Amino acid sequence: MALLINEACTLCDACVPVCPNEAIKSGEPYVIDPLKCTECVGAKDEPQCKLVCPSDCIVPNPDFAETPEQLQAKYEALHG
Repeated sequence: MALLINEACTLCDACVPVCPNEAIKSGEPYVIDPLKCTECVGAKDEPQCKLVCPSDCIVPNPDFAETPEQLQAKYEALHG
């Protein structure tokens, strides 16, 4: 499933440069585009944004439940 950033976001900007799909945009809190987020499936072993987030504010988006296979297909579609 795609991820989202909750209100605990400190606006540190650490997550933006590590996203392989450029799915994270600035805002208050920052916003993850669920149509671009693959939880780094296809690029890395685990979500890079969660690894660098100092406030632990990145959580699963309950509105976008996807299997690993669906996330891989989305990654491949994004990166053709």
